[in-house]
Amino acid sequence: MNKIQSHIPTEVYLDFLGTAIPVHWDYHAILMVGIWFVLVPLCIIAIRYGKPKPTLNGIRQEVRLTNLVWWWFSVHKFGLILAAGLSLAGLAVAMTVSGGFSGSLHSIFGITTIVLGCLQVISGWFRGTHGGRNYHKAVPDDPSTWRGDHYDMTPRRRKFEAYHRTAGYFTGFFAFGAVVSGLMQYPMPVLAGVILITALVVLVLCSVLEYKGLRYDGYRAAHGYNPEHPYNKARKDL
Repeated sequence: MNKIQSHIPTEVYLDFLGTAIPVHWDYHAILMVGIWFVLVPLCIIAIRYGKPKPTLNGIRQEVRLTNLVWWWFSVHKFGLILAAGLSLAGLAVAMTVSGGFSGSLHSIFGITTIVLGCLQVISGWFRGTHGGRNYHKAVPDDPSTWRGDHYDMTPRRRKFEAYHRTAGYFTGFFAFGAVVSGLMQYPMPVLAGVILITALVVLVLCSVLEYKGLRYDGYRAAHGYNPEHPYNKARKDL
């Protein structure tokens, strides 16, 4: 039996039903842990280690969900959109039964996590165009058709990557704080054990993938390792 703190509501009255219903906070906890300790790590692992081995000319197919060669990008993109949507739903339910913002440490960590998570999704809209010398829309003899924010690594693309990657670490930090503070309010030893095991599995998996050298450079995986590509040329001494 969970030892629930006195300020946590155990039921909520719904006007449209005309009755009070019990609140099962364990469902909320399981949902949020599933999102931030299972779904989100899988999305990160997919784009970090799922990129194909770079070739001379890169990937010609269009970046789209139906092109399986881009599965790692699709899992990352749409998985994070799903994570943000489910998190907003979980937040809405929690705030409804709590009667608004509680001001607890858990609520601060939780809302910050969800805001940062939503900003991660929104930032994806500003990553710019793809482009590429060998992209499906490119004409081999017409360099003007090669242009793209990613291919040219424009300031827009560089700003996006700098924010998106850095903010991801901060989002993970607040997600961890939300889970720890939540379990302090509403102890669930079994769920805490699941979190620990999941974290260890992710650690081992990432270590193995890193050891196997599967963390390929995103630019070279997409556009190829030809030294004539703009960003390859800019990094020739690295």
